[in-house]
Amino acid sequence: MDLLHSWGVEVCVHLQKSYAHWGAVFSLASAVADLHTVYFCLFPVWFHLHRNTALRLIWTAALVDWVNLLLKWVLFGERPYWWVHESHFYGPGTAPTLQQFPITCETGPGSPSGHAMGSSAVWYVMVTSLLSIAAQNKCSPLKYRFLQMFLWMLMVLVQLVVGMSRVYVATHFPHQMIFGVISGVLVAKVVSRFKWIYSATLRTYLLSTLFLSSFAMGFNLLLKVWGVDLLWTLAKCQKWCTNPEWIHLDSSLFASLVRNMGTLFGLGFGLHSPLGANGGTSGGLRGGLLVLSVLLVQLLDVWTFSSENHAKFFTLLFVKSAIAMLIPTALVPWTLSWISPQNKKKL
Repeated sequence: MDLLHSWGVEVCVHLQKSYAHWGAVFSLASAVADLHTVYFCLFPVWFHLHRNTALRLIWTAALVDWVNLLLKWVLFGERPYWWVHESHFYGPGTAPTLQQFPITCETGPGSPSGHAMGSSAVWYVMVTSLLSIAAQNKCSPLKYRFLQMFLWMLMVLVQLVVGMSRVYVATHFPHQMIFGVISGVLVAKVVSRFKWIYSATLRTYLLSTLFLSSFAMGFNLLLKVWGVDLLWTLAKCQKWCTNPEWIHLDSSLFASLVRNMGTLFGLGFGLHSPLGANGGTSGGLRGGLLVLSVLLVQLLDVWTFSSENHAKFFTLLFVKSAIAMLIPTALVPWTLSWISPQNKKKL
């Protein structure tokens, strides 16, 4: 693995030297590729445009993050920004110098890349949904083929930029990005076969949340019984991160588990709440629901909290994730119906 890692470090050094002027673009691509974008940007938009796509996005994102969590626990993936200092591959004083950024110092293992898994899975869902919508609208064969080629090429381009961005900031090795893209698409293809997610009951959401969290925690406990130190990366992160302020608790694996469980919990309650919209809506009302949902979710995203008290931090993270789902599915439709009885009839 040292040879593979050393090649990855060479790629990282090359990107940092040759594409330094692309630093802002890479940082933006890395930020947008986070699954946070799905919950706080894409879901409120898709929910009011094409409900089934929105539901598939959330289930795919949650399961991708869950699978990524389990894989990282068992694969023990290194990260470039600490491996380059601790590896015996280089002689004394010959290790390459890697530049670090505010998004470099992630606390969990590196393989597979969560950004690559999430981004590829989300794009797979959106591309296949758009092609399905085009087919349902009886798009001409020529236009459909052009659209198909354009969307798949765009997805490949996005994954390439995301992969370059994560290697550029010294957070991942190239092979971790490739593994992440392949894993993400596989999970998305599996979820696309789950037709029950479009009519899942509140009980199903609650049991799914309980099962996924219990399985992850049980697997965590089992690894600890076997003597596996699941916090081995935290010490490396704290030791080799050049700026302690760049170490964030919300990048930990447990934080992603809490976020996803809060998301499924909130989505289940939002969809089956008497406040929510259960029927179709007119174009004008749908536009109002979409805009208001996006605005309120973005306002919610401004809410941040200290990580000094871990119990409080994870509780608030769960609550915030649940509210992000409740806003577009229940709170906004109820608010508009309360303001205008005519809107209530349309909803």
